[in-house]
Amino acid sequence: MPTRTDRFRGGRTHGRGKKAGRGAGKRGGRGNAGLHKHKFITTLKYFPDHFGRHGFKRAPCLSKADITINLSDITEHTGSMLAEKVAVKKGDVIEIDLTTLGINKLLGTGQLKGKYHLKVQKASSRAVEKVEEAGGKVILP
Repeated sequence: MPTRTDRFRGGRTHGRGKKAGRGAGKRGGRGNAGLHKHKFITTLKYFPDHFGRHGFKRAPCLSKADITINLSDITEHTGSMLAEKVAVKKGDVIEIDLTTLGINKLLGTGQLKGKYHLKVQKASSRAVEKVEEAGGKVILP
């Protein structure tokens, strides 16, 4: 009894038509093939945002992020700042110029142990309160 394959021997397409037997012919190509041609209605209907750019990204020169430091970091690194002579101890007060370290803004997370005079361009209101509660002061330009 001849098999189905045997019956198609000698027939060029084996009963599949001209393109169905070649690669991804019957489905119109593989993957995203034809989204701008024969599958364009599918693109419009199901994937309308597939092509083109979406949204925007600001130029890096326009976004200015402050370089910040918390009070807890100052307390933690006071010893190394004194050793590197970035900070100066005058009596019971430690003076630190944060602008020389490249820091723009002082933030109020953490506690200070001791009196500090901190020179910085900007400071949060909570940071200024905490420094003054500890007996120090924040020097702003």
